[in-house]
Amino acid sequence: MNPVIDQERAGFLKSRTTNANRQLLPQWVRPEKELPVVTLPIEWVRFSTLNHRTRAEQDREKHKSGNAELFTGDPLGDHAQAMQLKILSQQGGFDDLKRDLEERRQQEPAVVTAEGILINGNRRAAALRKLWLDDHVESARYIRAFVLPADATKDELIDLETELQVSKDYREEYSWVNEALLIEEIFESSNKNWDKVAKRMRLEKDEVQEQYEKLQQLHQLVALSNGQRYHADFVGNNSAFRELAIHVRGKSPQEAASVRSVYFLGTLAGTNYRDLRHLRRSDAVEFVHEEFSNDLFLKSLLTKSNDGDGGESFDLLDDVFGEDNGSDSPDLNPVLSFLAAQKPEEIVTLPTGEQVAVDQLLTSVKSAVDAAAKEASENVKDAKAVVAPIKKLDLAKDNIVRAGVALAKARSQSDWDEGGFKEKIEEVKAAISQIETM
Repeated sequence: MNPVIDQERAGFLKSRTTNANRQLLPQWVRPEKELPVVTLPIEWVRFSTLNHRTRAEQDREKHKSGNAELFTGDPLGDHAQAMQLKILSQQGGFDDLKRDLEERRQQEPAVVTAEGILINGNRRAAALRKLWLDDHVESARYIRAFVLPADATKDELIDLETELQVSKDYREEYSWVNEALLIEEIFESSNKNWDKVAKRMRLEKDEVQEQYEKLQQLHQLVALSNGQRYHADFVGNNSAFRELAIHVRGKSPQEAASVRSVYFLGTLAGTNYRDLRHLRRSDAVEFVHEEFSNDLFLKSLLTKSNDGDGGESFDLLDDVFGEDNGSDSPDLNPVLSFLAAQKPEEIVTLPTGEQVAVDQLLTSVKSAVDAAAKEASENVKDAKAVVAPIKKLDLAKDNIVRAGVALAKARSQSDWDEGGFKEKIEEVKAAISQIETM
C-alpha cells in the first residue's frame, strides 16, 4: 500500500488532525504511540480492500466477476468499495453488530491511514454505514478513528492489524481461512521462518503451522474445482480440514491420498466431520467405493468419462494425490474430479448419457460417505470384539501375577484369611474351566 494515494483525501484528513486530541494506541508498532483521534463522516472513510479478514471472499468475487483487479485496479472507487461493503455485510454476526452499535454506539475508535482507509474497524464502519444509509440512524452518521502517520509502511500496517487482532478492545474475528492466508503471506515474506510468523501473529509456533497445513489441504481442493469452488466456500469446514491435516502428517503417500480423497468428497457433499473421523484409515477409499457401487448414478462415475474431457482434471489429481502407484485399490478420483469441477446448481450429463442435477449427485455422495463411515465404525468395533477376550485374559493374568507378588506380605499380616484366599483360587479355576468349554 502506498503511503498516500489520493492527495485531496490526505489533505482533508490532515486539516482535521491539526488540533485533534491525541490518544494512546498501544498496538501501534512505533515507540510514539499517541495518535490523533478525529470524527469522520461514515460515507467518507474507505474500506480497506487489502483487509486480510476478507481475502477469501474477495478471491471469490474476483473469480465470479472475471475481473482480477476488482479490488486493486481502483480500490477507492465506487465499485470496489460497494463490493467490499457487500462482503463485510454478509459476514457472520453482522446483524448483531448493527444492533449493538445502534444500542451502545461506537465504543472504541477505528484506525485509518492518512488518507482515510480503514486499517481496523472495517466491519464496524460497514455496520454504521448501513445504519445511516438504510435505517437513517443519526448516531451512525460519523465514525471516530485514530489517524496513522502518512509514512506508515505496508509491514507496519500488517503488524498493526495482527496486534489489533489479539486486543480484546479491537478484535474483529478472522475466519480460519483468512487467518491462514495471512499466515501464509507472512511465512513467504519471512523467508519461511516459523518463529517470525508465530511472533507476528502472537500465536504459538505449532498453531501457525497447523493453520498453514490446513490451508494447503484447502488449496488442493480449490485447485481441483477449476474455478468452481472458492476458499471462502469452506469457512464452515474448519474442523474437517484440521483433522485431515493432522492425520495425513507423516502418513504414507497412499494412505494420505486415500483419506484426502474421501475427506474432499465428504466435505463437498456436506458430511459431518465427526462422521468423517471413522474414515481416517488407509482403506478409507475401499469403504466409500463399495457404497458408491450400490448407487446407480455414482457407479457410473467410478470410471473415466468416455467423452475425452477428463485429461486435465486427472493430471491435476496426480499432482494432488500422487501418480498411480500400481496398486489394485479402488479409485475415487474420477468422481472427485467430476464433482469438484461442477457448480451445485448445474445439470450434468453422466458417462452413461443420463442427465442429473449436481445437487442430487452430492446428496447421493453424502449418503454413500455416511454409510461408509458407519460401516468403518462397525468394522473397528468388530475388530475390537475379536481381540477383546484375549486382552481381558492378558489383564487377568497380569492381575494374578501381581497377586502372587503381594501374597507373601499379605500372609504376614495378623488378619490374613487363608481360607478366603483358597476359596478365591477355586473360583478362578472354575471360571477358567467354564471358558475352556465354551
